[in-house]
Amino acid sequence: MPENKVENTIILCRSCDLAVRKRALPSGVRALCPRCSTALYDTPYCSINGMLALCISALVFYFPANFLPLLEIHFLGSIRTTTVFQGAFAVLEQGYWVVGLAVLAAAVIGPGLLILSILAQILIVKWGLSVPFWRHCLQQLLKQQAWLSQLTMLEIYVISFLVSSFQLSDFSDIHFGMGTFCFTMLFLVTLFLQREYDIDHMWTLLDEHH
Repeated sequence: MPENKVENTIILCRSCDLAVRKRALPSGVRALCPRCSTALYDTPYCSINGMLALCISALVFYFPANFLPLLEIHFLGSIRTTTVFQGAFAVLEQGYWVVGLAVLAAAVIGPGLLILSILAQILIVKWGLSVPFWRHCLQQLLKQQAWLSQLTMLEIYVISFLVSSFQLSDFSDIHFGMGTFCFTMLFLVTLFLQREYDIDHMWTLLDEHH
């Protein structure tokens, strides 16, 4: 039986195409190509408990980021505010269904599902691996992880509302709301969570209990 999934994975160096067997590394250590010294992979700096803390932090920011005003627009004596949900539905009401659904998927639904998926995986690893049902659930979650990561594109939305704010500032006063801070923090925490998440390590933990 293989030692584990990680130690029996062959990867290619992106610089010289040397085939290298991937091995488990201590935390914070980076593997280099023995031929050209290109960085191949490294290990996450966070433990399971660290990723659990990141998931909880992301959930704390998730709801205010989506329901509190992102922008407050002052124009000719009127004040208007908008949230992520309002922005997406405004696009839908104008008939741009593809764009509106893309905003909802990439900025609202995707991040929420990703955070909940990783949180569920962590909880199963900590307390449920001894139960066959939860091991099966973890296996299914790991299989869905790739498309959830691709679906989550918070950075696109951050860039888009910053660009919009810059354009609107020519003829109105723009004020960032509390939702802006929460959405930015959600983006940063989710980005760091994805950086520290190691799907190979999660598969290894699952294989060890088979």
